[in-house]
Amino acid sequence: MFTTIFKMTKYSYILILFLALSACGLNATKMKTPKNAKEKFTEFITKKKFYAENHYPNISDEKLRPILTEKINEVAANFKEISQSENPTDKKYQEAIRIGLLKFPEIELEFDSEDRERILLYFQEIMDIVGLKSSNGQLNNFYYGFAPN
Repeated sequence: MFTTIFKMTKYSYILILFLALSACGLNATKMKTPKNAKEKFTEFITKKKFYAENHYPNISDEKLRPILTEKINEVAANFKEISQSENPTDKKYQEAIRIGLLKFPEIELEFDSEDRERILLYFQEIMDIVGLKSSNGQLNNFYYGFAPN
């Protein structure tokens, strides 16, 4: 009887492991790249960033403008590369967001809150180009230090 229970448990573990691994593979959703994405990325990368517009003031420190612009343009270039690949998925874009946010450790150096908001708005603009609906809490975690979910 003990060996029967052990075998059932062993098979149960194998089944659970198989189901878990299968579920992990299903989490990536293939995304269709909009036809105008290439042009939108070019427009985004070439436009001036961190200048006064709408209700946002100029950047808090002029020396940061070229540095932050280069970093956000690198994020856009990564998204563009994913969008032009054979298999763009939401997981690949999520990873690009994670890597992109790591480019901004200066946030801990007490950027002005408007500067941080602008960085996140640029991320959102990049996400909109490819139709990515969510950062899975990464942008909130970056800005507030926690994800709401």
